[in-house]
Amino acid sequence: MAEHGPKQLAGVIAARGRATMESRLGRADRSPIGVWFWELDRVLLGLIVALIAIGLLAVAAASPATAQRLSTSSQTLDPLYFFYRQLMWVAVSVPCMLLVSMLPKDEARRFAILAFGLFLALLILVPVFGSEVNGARRWIGPGFANVQPSEFLKPFFAVTMAWILSWKSREHSIPVIPLTLGITGFIALLLMNQPDLGQTIIFCGIWFTLMLVGGMSVRLLAALVIGGIVLLVAAYAFYPVATQRIDTWLFGGETNDQIMLAYRTITSGGLVGVGPGLGTEKFHLPEAHTDYIFSVIGEEFGILPCIVIALTFLAVIIRVLVRLLDEEDRFVILAATGLVAQFGGQALVNMAVNLQLFPSKGMTLPFISYGGSSLIAIGVGMGLLLAFTKRNPYLDRSRYMMKGASG
Repeated sequence: MAEHGPKQLAGVIAARGRATMESRLGRADRSPIGVWFWELDRVLLGLIVALIAIGLLAVAAASPATAQRLSTSSQTLDPLYFFYRQLMWVAVSVPCMLLVSMLPKDEARRFAILAFGLFLALLILVPVFGSEVNGARRWIGPGFANVQPSEFLKPFFAVTMAWILSWKSREHSIPVIPLTLGITGFIALLLMNQPDLGQTIIFCGIWFTLMLVGGMSVRLLAALVIGGIVLLVAAYAFYPVATQRIDTWLFGGETNDQIMLAYRTITSGGLVGVGPGLGTEKFHLPEAHTDYIFSVIGEEFGILPCIVIALTFLAVIIRVLVRLLDEEDRFVILAATGLVAQFGGQALVNMAVNLQLFPSKGMTLPFISYGGSSLIAIGVGMGLLLAFTKRNPYLDRSRYMMKGASG
């Protein structure tokens, strides 16, 4: 007995350890973390983590080009300077995303609405107290706390507009469409004053998507399409930023040269790329680590990885839409749709610019491009999306069993 005592003791300890692990994240675990883990859409979370990992690899590839461009005779930046900083922003963004995803749906809605009011106020203050960077006044705040309110406003805008549009199911007399249109128009005017045409398009796109999902009439849809065309023509005629971007895209110029450089960079790697760290065209790009990081990926890793990245973004969108198929809450449907429209729309615009299909917009690729405000804002937005797409497996199972019994 004494000879086998230590082995038996080790077996008991190992069994208790396995039981503890199973009780912590097993289906029987009813702790807040356990409930969150089993309600969470882990497939969606896995796709997001994959994009974050790809983003770190891409920033590491693009960092030397931007570090060389921004180095001066008195200060030489480390080739991986922006990669190290991106690691820091990821360390902030991921916990923010996970914390927001743990919120119950009602609390997530309240948080988004309050945050919408805060960042709308900051956006209003940008023309007065904001700092100018590259000819645009989009940032506000001192030093390290300098943020771009429009980046944070996008996910909160999507949720708040969804909340207002959901009123229609309870009270038909409330003019939700004019109200949301007025808010969207006001934000668009603030953004165009910065100027920021790309973000203006994203906000309008989110609102239009919500209107489509919300069930607009054919007459209203036709009116919006005609109105959008009229506004686009008016912007080209009277808004200098739009005029310059469209003219240079169509007829050539400095901005078009940037797009041409991006297109030449993304196609120079062929199908499989020239190899990590071996790209040379990326050193000619003006914003290799942000706006044109998709081109850097194309040069060093090839067109095939670019296609994989595009399909990953598409997979996120499809996963959310499939998750909403059995959703009955009108607000949740609208909020999740608005959030994924922002996410997918921003990715589409960025990739289209790199492929010379759109005029230059100065827009980051979600989770891939470098940037603190962008990464944290996208992380919070995806946290809200994870919160709204959570499902209770026990509740779902009981509904199924009840339906089966009644049949």
